[in-house]
Amino acid sequence: MNQGTICAIATAQGGAIGSIRVSGPKAISITSLIFKPAKAEKLLNEQKPYTLTFGRIYDGEEIIDEVLVSLFRAPHSYTGEDSTEITCHGSSYILQQVMQLLIKNGCRMAQPGEYTQRAFLNGKMDLSQAEAVADLIASSSAATHRLAMSQMRGGFSKELTDLRNKLLNFTSMIELELDFSEEDVEFADRSALRKLADEIELVISRLVHSFSVGNAIKNGVPVAIIGETNAGKSTLLNVLLNEEKAIVSDIHGTTRDVIEDTINIGGITFRFIDTAGIRETNDTIESLGIERTFQKLDQAEIVLWMVDSVNAASQIEQLSEKIVPRCEGKHLIVVFNKADLIEEYQKEDLSVLLKDFPKESTEHVFISAKQRGNTSGLQKMLIDAAHLPTVTQNDIIVTNVRHYEALSKALDAIHRVQNGLDMHISGDFLSQDIRECIFFISDIAGEVTNDMVLQNIFQHFCIGK
Repeated sequence: MNQGTICAIATAQGGAIGSIRVSGPKAISITSLIFKPAKAEKLLNEQKPYTLTFGRIYDGEEIIDEVLVSLFRAPHSYTGEDSTEITCHGSSYILQQVMQLLIKNGCRMAQPGEYTQRAFLNGKMDLSQAEAVADLIASSSAATHRLAMSQMRGGFSKELTDLRNKLLNFTSMIELELDFSEEDVEFADRSALRKLADEIELVISRLVHSFSVGNAIKNGVPVAIIGETNAGKSTLLNVLLNEEKAIVSDIHGTTRDVIEDTINIGGITFRFIDTAGIRETNDTIESLGIERTFQKLDQAEIVLWMVDSVNAASQIEQLSEKIVPRCEGKHLIVVFNKADLIEEYQKEDLSVLLKDFPKESTEHVFISAKQRGNTSGLQKMLIDAAHLPTVTQNDIIVTNVRHYEALSKALDAIHRVQNGLDMHISGDFLSQDIRECIFFISDIAGEVTNDMVLQNIFQHFCIGK
């Protein structure tokens, strides 16, 4: 990576205040070339770190803006380099003028995520903490915010360090034994090693299994809305999202492809998936949409089966064999829609239609999506069905797919170690599996990560971070 001095606008357009970040070996000197302090004796390059200096940005003799310049000196800055932050008025013209002046005097435009990448390369944070910065920026609920803050503050990193130290202790005992193999000396008590391997396996297994919760918190609990055509699936989606996301009409087969969107309900992010109505059809395009409906049903954790209350008996009879078996391990909510068109006594008869459904994982509710009747009751059911724990900033929950894959491979490696100990295989084979486990744990923190992986991670950051 080019280690020159970089600059970028760090604030969104349209605000009253704008901020430009400058970082690199010449950050202070380049900023000094375009900045004149209000008090002439307060030269920027002579100021102490963590100070604010008021003054003006000049282009020759022309004043561009009155600004505040924050000063940070290496290594005590976000990037670990000399840095300045220029706070000016939020006009896009002013921001662009300041940027042009910085570039003209020796800066270059920062790449996406380059500030955080430099922080990682300069040892200010490990890779998991750097990834948490992007998660924090993208957080859309209290839970995602808390998880990102925990990871950024090093909670996950500490867990990984503890794991790595245990593994190093393990392999050092094994390899010490190998060094004295000819003398038939056993430095590592195999029962103690097995106990240590079990402790390590328990921690890695807990982290791996936390991903299902972490993924749901970060990306939303997947909820598939399925049912026959004209049951009100698209109407319900529009009501839940409070916008006209899906086209609604009385024509059968209007929705032909999958429509997805997320919404926060009660602090939980749900990812709703509106699917094509299920029916027998000769239309090739509609058939493809129905095929995708079943694919999305398989991916969902919660299934909303929309049933037209007026024709409920026939719809349940026709589709239950196709839908119910696919809902094994999922939470099924049968949503009797258009409940405003039936009498109260009929609701009891409709409830009986579900008597053969799995009772522990099936609920039902009567609503009128068009009239917005009892949709709040459905929302409460969704919150309860999500089964997401209350998250604090002290919880260690895996939310990153890269971390999950590395931990899964580390778990496989430690399982081989456990099996090897049970089978009394030689220490050199055990040592190889332990080192493989250490490799995958270290990969998460970025200790063994290659340049291509780093580029892929940081290119998804915004410019200015």
